[in-house]
Amino acid sequence: MHFNHDNRVGPELAVALVNAEPEADLEAILRDHAIRWPRLDAQGVAVLRSWSDALRAAFETAEPDERCAVINRLLDEAAGRLHLTTHDGLDPHLHLVADEKDVVARVKAVTAGGLAFLTAWTGGTRLGICDRDGCRLVFVDTSRNGRRRYCSARCGNYDAVARHRASRPRT
Repeated sequence: MHFNHDNRVGPELAVALVNAEPEADLEAILRDHAIRWPRLDAQGVAVLRSWSDALRAAFETAEPDERCAVINRLLDEAAGRLHLTTHDGLDPHLHLVADEKDVVARVKAVTAGGLAFLTAWTGGTRLGICDRDGCRLVFVDTSRNGRRRYCSARCGNYDAVARHRASRPRT
């Protein structure tokens, strides 16, 4: 599976929203993921915080059937109709809601749609939650073999050291 900019935006934005700290600047996260007109009022922030909780379920389940059911519920809430666009000088591409929709509707559509496309392209196996005890960060597995278990190399190394220390005999 080759991930390019167009098919990474939704899943990577979903990861960023789910992993965002409570005090994180959501507008900055939206700007970092090329969301146009990312202005949020207090209600928009609250809705996206709630939406990120709903997105988490797609990463927490390991079963493809269950993941599909979760993402279908997200799509039911987020998607409008397919909309072909060429904004900002880009080649024609699909949006799941019209460009005129507010930023919250567009974010919900791009994240739900991005997770749906990724799940369909990868057989439902490329979304995950870190295996290290105490870490709840989610990730999109872009590894070649599709067997990523940790959100970062740091968590993987930390876990390996902990397993090594636990396996050594105590003196």
